[in-house]
Amino acid sequence: MLKKGEKLPEFEGVNQDARKVNSSKFFGKKLVIFFYPQANTPTCTVEACNLSDNYSKLTKAGFQLLGVSADSVKKQKNFHSKFALSYDLIADENHDIIEKFGVWQEKTTFGKTYMGIVRTTFIFDENGICTDVIEKVKSKEAAAQILEL
Repeated sequence: MLKKGEKLPEFEGVNQDARKVNSSKFFGKKLVIFFYPQANTPTCTVEACNLSDNYSKLTKAGFQLLGVSADSVKKQKNFHSKFALSYDLIADENHDIIEKFGVWQEKTTFGKTYMGIVRTTFIFDENGICTDVIEKVKSKEAAAQILEL
Protein backbone atom coordinates (compact mmCIF):
# COMPACT_ATOMS: atom_id res chain seq x y z
CA MET A 1 0.00 0.00 0.00
CA LEU A 2 1.18 3.53 -0.77
CA LYS A 3 2.69 5.09 2.33
CA LYS A 4 2.98 8.52 3.89
CA GLY A 5 5.87 10.40 2.26
CA GLU A 6 5.48 8.73 -1.15
CA LYS A 7 4.60 10.56 -4.35
CA LEU A 8 1.18 10.57 -6.00
CA PRO A 9 1.32 7.81 -8.63
CA GLU A 10 0.77 8.92 -12.21
CA PHE A 11 -2.57 7.69 -13.47
CA GLU A 12 -5.31 8.31 -15.97
CA GLY A 13 -8.85 7.18 -15.30
CA VAL A 14 -12.37 7.73 -16.57
CA ASN A 15 -14.95 9.55 -14.45
CA GLN A 16 -18.69 9.02 -14.17
CA ASP A 17 -19.23 11.09 -17.33
CA ALA A 18 -16.71 9.00 -19.33
CA ARG A 19 -14.24 11.92 -19.31
CA LYS A 20 -10.54 11.28 -18.74
CA VAL A 21 -9.06 12.38 -15.43
CA ASN A 22 -5.28 12.59 -15.19
CA SER A 23 -3.32 12.74 -11.94
CA SER A 24 -1.20 15.60 -13.34
CA LYS A 25 -4.21 17.95 -13.13
CA PHE A 26 -3.99 17.77 -9.32
CA PHE A 27 -0.38 18.91 -8.93
CA GLY A 28 -0.27 22.24 -7.15
CA LYS A 29 -3.44 21.36 -5.21
CA LYS A 30 -4.14 19.39 -2.05
CA LEU A 31 -5.89 16.16 -2.96
CA VAL A 32 -7.95 13.55 -1.16
CA ILE A 33 -8.37 10.23 -2.99
CA PHE A 34 -10.66 7.73 -1.34
CA PHE A 35 -11.03 4.14 -2.45
CA TYR A 36 -14.28 2.31 -1.75
CA PRO A 37 -15.29 -1.28 -2.49
CA GLN A 38 -18.53 -0.81 -4.43
CA ALA A 39 -20.94 1.93 -5.43
CA ASN A 40 -24.49 1.87 -4.07
CA THR A 41 -23.68 -0.39 -1.12
CA PRO A 42 -24.70 0.81 2.36
CA THR A 43 -21.30 1.65 3.87
CA CYS A 44 -19.89 3.11 0.64
CA THR A 45 -23.01 5.26 0.25
CA VAL A 46 -22.68 6.60 3.81
CA GLU A 47 -19.02 7.48 3.19
CA ALA A 48 -19.62 9.09 -0.21
CA CYS A 49 -22.57 11.13 1.09
CA ASN A 50 -20.65 12.24 4.20
CA LEU A 51 -17.86 13.56 1.98
CA SER A 52 -20.35 15.23 -0.36
CA ASP A 53 -22.31 16.79 2.54
CA ASN A 54 -19.03 18.25 3.84
CA TYR A 55 -17.64 19.13 0.41
CA SER A 56 -17.65 22.89 1.06
CA LYS A 57 -15.66 22.40 4.30
CA LEU A 58 -13.16 20.21 2.45
CA THR A 59 -12.74 22.67 -0.43
CA LYS A 60 -12.49 25.56 2.04
CA ALA A 61 -9.58 23.64 3.60
CA GLY A 62 -8.06 23.56 0.09
CA PHE A 63 -8.79 19.96 -0.86
CA GLN A 64 -9.78 18.50 -4.23
CA LEU A 65 -11.69 15.23 -3.85
CA LEU A 66 -11.72 12.07 -5.96
CA GLY A 67 -13.41 8.70 -5.33
CA VAL A 68 -12.20 5.47 -6.95
CA SER A 69 -13.70 1.99 -7.20
CA ALA A 70 -13.66 -0.88 -9.69
CA ASP A 71 -17.23 -0.15 -10.77
CA SER A 72 -18.18 0.56 -14.40
CA VAL A 73 -18.70 4.09 -15.71
CA LYS A 74 -22.44 3.36 -15.87
CA LYS A 75 -22.56 2.26 -12.22
CA GLN A 76 -20.46 5.28 -11.15
CA LYS A 77 -22.78 7.60 -13.10
CA ASN A 78 -25.83 6.11 -11.41
CA PHE A 79 -24.24 6.41 -7.96
CA HIS A 80 -23.05 9.97 -8.65
CA SER A 81 -26.47 11.09 -9.92
CA LYS A 82 -28.58 9.23 -7.35
CA PHE A 83 -26.83 10.95 -4.44
CA ALA A 84 -25.89 14.23 -6.24
CA LEU A 85 -22.23 13.80 -5.28
CA SER A 86 -20.09 16.93 -5.49
CA TYR A 87 -16.89 15.36 -6.85
CA ASP A 88 -15.71 12.96 -9.56
CA LEU A 89 -15.83 9.19 -9.22
CA ILE A 90 -13.31 7.16 -11.19
CA ALA A 91 -14.34 3.86 -12.78
CA ASP A 92 -11.20 1.73 -12.47
CA GLU A 93 -12.49 -1.55 -13.91
CA ASN A 94 -8.97 -2.69 -14.90
CA HIS A 95 -7.64 -1.95 -11.39
CA ASP A 96 -4.79 0.19 -12.78
CA ILE A 97 -5.16 2.94 -10.15
CA ILE A 98 -6.27 0.53 -7.44
CA GLU A 99 -3.09 -1.54 -7.93
CA LYS A 100 -0.82 1.55 -8.01
CA PHE A 101 -2.15 2.55 -4.59
CA GLY A 102 -1.96 -1.02 -3.27
CA VAL A 103 -5.56 -1.19 -2.05
CA TRP A 104 -6.46 -4.43 -3.91
CA GLN A 105 -5.88 -6.92 -1.13
CA GLU A 106 -7.07 -10.15 0.38
CA LYS A 107 -10.12 -9.61 2.58
CA THR A 108 -12.20 -11.87 4.78
CA THR A 109 -15.92 -11.47 5.44
CA PHE A 110 -18.02 -14.02 7.31
CA GLY A 111 -15.13 -16.49 7.05
CA LYS A 112 -14.92 -16.17 3.26
CA THR A 113 -11.57 -14.99 1.82
CA TYR A 114 -11.51 -13.01 -1.44
CA MET A 115 -9.67 -10.18 -3.20
CA GLY A 116 -11.20 -6.71 -3.00
CA ILE A 117 -10.65 -3.02 -2.43
CA VAL A 118 -9.65 -2.08 1.10
CA ARG A 119 -11.48 1.13 2.05
CA THR A 120 -8.65 3.67 2.33
CA THR A 121 -8.24 7.44 2.08
CA PHE A 122 -4.99 9.08 0.89
CA ILE A 123 -4.20 12.77 1.39
CA PHE A 124 -1.63 14.56 -0.77
CA ASP A 125 -0.09 18.02 -0.47
CA GLU A 126 0.39 20.53 -3.28
CA ASN A 127 3.64 18.82 -4.29
CA GLY A 128 1.95 15.45 -4.74
CA ILE A 129 3.45 13.97 -1.57
CA CYS A 130 1.24 11.73 0.56
CA THR A 131 0.85 13.44 3.93
CA ASP A 132 -1.57 10.95 5.49
CA VAL A 133 -3.17 7.55 4.91
CA ILE A 134 -6.43 6.76 6.69
CA GLU A 135 -6.76 2.99 6.81
CA LYS A 136 -9.53 2.82 9.41
CA VAL A 137 -12.07 4.96 7.61
CA LYS A 138 -15.23 5.66 9.61
CA SER A 139 -17.86 6.12 6.91
CA LYS A 140 -20.09 8.38 9.00
CA GLU A 141 -17.09 10.56 9.93
CA ALA A 142 -14.98 10.39 6.75
CA ALA A 143 -14.83 14.18 6.25
CA ALA A 144 -14.10 14.84 9.93
CA GLN A 145 -11.23 12.32 9.82
CA ILE A 146 -9.67 14.26 6.93
CA LEU A 147 -10.25 17.71 8.45
CA GLU A 148 -8.80 16.67 11.84
CA LEU A 149 -5.39 15.90 10.30
